[in-house]
Amino acid sequence: MSHPDLIIHDEKDNVGVVVIETTKKGQECNAWIMENDKSIKVNSTNAVPLGHKIALKDLKEGDTILKYGHDIGKVVKSIKKGEHVHVHNVKTKKW
Repeated sequence: MSHPDLIIHDEKDNVGVVVIETTKKGQECNAWIMENDKSIKVNSTNAVPLGHKIALKDLKEGDTILKYGHDIGKVVKSIKKGEHVHVHNVKTKKW
C-alpha cells in the first residue's frame, strides 16, 4: 500500500486518525490497520486536519468511540461514515 492517509490502531476501532496535512472533501483515503497490517478505504466527507479523527462507520447518538481499542468518548450528535469526529459531535466521558 502507498503511504496511508489514516491510521487505525486496533481492528475494533470505529475511527481512524488523519496522518496527512488534511483530507479533502470526497477524498478516498487509504487507511492502515496497525494491529493486523490490513488496509481499507474510507471516503472523507469533509476536510479533516492532521491528528483529527474520521468515522469508519455510521455512528448514532450514545455510541462509544473506540480509538486504540479503548473507549475515548460518547457520540452526542450522529456521525456518518467518513465525517470528522471531534468536539462538535463527541464528548469525553471523563468530564
